Amino acid sequence: MRYTVAMELIDTHCHIDVEDFDPDRDDILARCRRQGIARLVVPAILAGTWQSLLDLCRREPGLLPALGLHPVYLTQHSDADIASLATWVEREKPIAVGEIGLDYFVEALDRERQQQLFEAQLQVAHDSDLPIILHVRKAHDQVLATLKRYKVRGGIAHAFNGSLQQAQHYIDLGFKLGFGGMLTYERSNKLRRLAKELPLEVLVLETDAPDMTVAAHHGERNSPEYLPDCLQALAEVRDEDPVHIAAATTRNAEQVLGLSR
Repeated sequence: MRYTVAMELIDTHCHIDVEDFDPDRDDILARCRRQGIARLVVPAILAGTWQSLLDLCRREPGLLPALGLHPVYLTQHSDADIASLATWVEREKPIAVGEIGLDYFVEALDRERQQQLFEAQLQVAHDSDLPIILHVRKAHDQVLATLKRYKVRGGIAHAFNGSLQQAQHYIDLGFKLGFGGMLTYERSNKLRRLAKELPLEVLVLETDAPDMTVAAHHGERNSPEYLPDCLQALAEVRDEDPVHIAAATTRNAEQVLGLSR
């Protein structure tokens, strides 16, 4: 679905910097802006991409950088990368530290090393008073226990798929919960029920492009221009006006990430 009414959306999680978008990035961003997708949060994955990510965000209005080391790429992170994150954050002033967290879904990833990486980055976020962009798969309880020890300034639990009880723990710690493409699939019963039951004031929209595409583009590369599909799905499961949902999720993202209009 595409909207012609005036509304402003924020994609709170989009990897528009990756090479998947090299052929048509400018066109995608233009289509996003025409639809009112005015701002896109771009979380980092690897230290080697930090500079190019920052350069892109400086060139393109509305792209907001987060710097961090993604847990899935654990074997590609060096001790030097971890040590340099604090310096980069202090110098470059990103809006958040991310994408960081724990991934227990990929069994080959060393959990102890993940924990060390996660805690080191939480310390950077704490010291810099920045929110975090969380990646969590099959590890909500461990992430929550760690967050209770580090007490960072909240953030976003990206692609949230935990329980209602776990959601409440994140909310109590100052987090918003990200919902995206998976919400557009009718078979996502648990996720759609969560999106309906949770308070609107804790929800934000995301695409996670190029991954986790919407139902209408199943099997294709995901794109931030499909964020209105996520908005429509959230409005449908909550039986609320999409314009109201758009305003609320944008306001929620601004609040948790410290953004001004």
